[in-house]
Amino acid sequence: MENNMKPVDIKHRAYRFSKDVILFVKDQTYDRVYLSLIDQVVRSSTSIGANLVEGYAGSSKRDFIKYYLIALKSANESKYWICLLRDTIWKENHELKKLLSEADELSKIIASIIIKTKENMK
Repeated sequence: MENNMKPVDIKHRAYRFSKDVILFVKDQTYDRVYLSLIDQVVRSSTSIGANLVEGYAGSSKRDFIKYYLIALKSANESKYWICLLRDTIWKENHELKKLLSEADELSKIIASIIIKTKENMK
């Protein structure tokens, strides 16, 4: 991760997370057997921001929630893949621990946004 300053806007924060994941795996060495794990973590991490952007541009609050729910699922999936990478390939990797922490924070923030949006719809 480039610096300790986290963007305030969730879409920008998710973008930075995606970029950090891509740059992390790009710089690592691993056996061919792990390619599918690498592919999965890149797909799930980049899906978070893409769905947040789609939701923000949605035509209704229902549309917004639908895409934010997908982003939440992608954030949770990213945590799964990062844990799997941590426990199989890159044990004790400090950068991977930071990525896992950020994925967890993104999940919590997105879940909170979904809950508040649903409450405001009542």
